[in-house]
Amino acid sequence: MSEEANIEEAGKEFLKGLWKENPVFVAVLGMCPALAVTNSAINALAMGVATMFVLICSSILVSLLRNAIPKQVRITAYIVIIATFVSVIDFFLAAFTPEIHKELGAFIALIVVNCLILGRQESFASKNRPFLAFLDAAGMSSGFTIALLSIGIIREILGSGSLFGFSLFGASFEPWVVMILPPGGFFTLGFLLLFFNWYIQRRNKRNALIAKSEV
Repeated sequence: MSEEANIEEAGKEFLKGLWKENPVFVAVLGMCPALAVTNSAINALAMGVATMFVLICSSILVSLLRNAIPKQVRITAYIVIIATFVSVIDFFLAAFTPEIHKELGAFIALIVVNCLILGRQESFASKNRPFLAFLDAAGMSSGFTIALLSIGIIREILGSGSLFGFSLFGASFEPWVVMILPPGGFFTLGFLLLFFNWYIQRRNKRNALIAKSEV
């Protein structure tokens, strides 16, 4: 395979997670943190970065050990690897950002059972070389982080009138308290899913018309 083909393949593996196969808006994975911890932008960003760390590290290690892990115990092995990196990021957040760690609570530990992470180990990392596994994990986790941050920004602005803790509208703003409560997560996610589906359908129709005109 030529160098240009390698670069193109690498680019596709990274970019697919940002848009085409976005874990939240397309695959609808990781709904628990997407709804539970996105009541503020900083919490959403912290969860996204923690998930990114776990997914990238576990994908690289699973790829390196893909020929050494027996098929009969592969899922168990993946979970042990994932849990190890979850423990690392859990202790790190507790030591350096105790307030954020307290806000995220048990949802850090629940990264272990995030369908996105285990799914990428089974479907991609265990079947590809480490560099591609890294790109896949980086793209998917970046897409996941962007999705969480999008939800968190909307909910914090409307629910608190602030962004990353900084007031945007002053004391006269009347916050939509429902946006920082659980229903606000469902409302925001539903709106964003509606927007993504509308955009994808619009793009597909446009591409179909272009293809028809070229025939």
